[in-house]
Amino acid sequence: MDEGSFALAGTLVDKAYVLQGQQAIARREGLTKSLLSSRKIPAKGWDDASIEHFLSELALMDSNNFLDNAGVGEREGRVFSQLVLKSRYRMSHGIGRSGDIAAIQPKAAGSSLMAKLVNLMALDALAIAGITEAKAALTVPLATGMALTMTLLGLRLKFKCPPSKRVVLWSRIDQKSCFKAIVTAGFEVVVVPLCRSSQGEGDELSTDLTALETLLTSHAERVLCVVTTASCFAPRAPDDLEAVARLCKAASSSADGA
Repeated sequence: MDEGSFALAGTLVDKAYVLQGQQAIARREGLTKSLLSSRKIPAKGWDDASIEHFLSELALMDSNNFLDNAGVGEREGRVFSQLVLKSRYRMSHGIGRSGDIAAIQPKAAGSSLMAKLVNLMALDALAIAGITEAKAALTVPLATGMALTMTLLGLRLKFKCPPSKRVVLWSRIDQKSCFKAIVTAGFEVVVVPLCRSSQGEGDELSTDLTALETLLTSHAERVLCVVTTASCFAPRAPDDLEAVARLCKAASSSADGA
């Protein structure tokens, strides 16, 4: 409600009580303003009511939720089930434009704003994780396999890889999505063997760094990248990502020097 609405509410309910309610709502609006200003993950997480309030406001900014609107556009949501509609906070409008999913959708200001904020917070999460070189992030609903495929294709495009650079060294995990993703992207899979983890106990397995170094040397210029893992089910242990990164950096430096 705006100032006028609160003033009118004060004629129906004691003004002191209305003022308390107004101040409570103002605090939640302050969270929204802070998020839009900082464009980063809030230092203190929001409560559910604040999240739902914000999502509701964003949804009402999309044209398919305008009063007296008849949605007939190609991306305007028309949801038959009220259960589905409510579970999505009435957000059913598509984002992006034809050929550019990151573009602003004129009829979906709320959804477009949410998408922008999600990308910015994803970028902030990467920075918190230590990946400070990242300059932008794009969040899309992809699972493991397709996400890897798109990443590999993006690397090929970014570095203008010649046809000869088609080897991906894959630190084996017993999960088909990774293997299929590399093949789907048009690359040749070379499996890096595993060994008993030096950091763990018992039967934990992780990438054989010595074997990885040998493969990096033997395949040399043909290697696009190394796909390893930070999380998997037992007995697979997380890889020593820093050690793998050092080997990759050394191999890249050697290639540049040659």
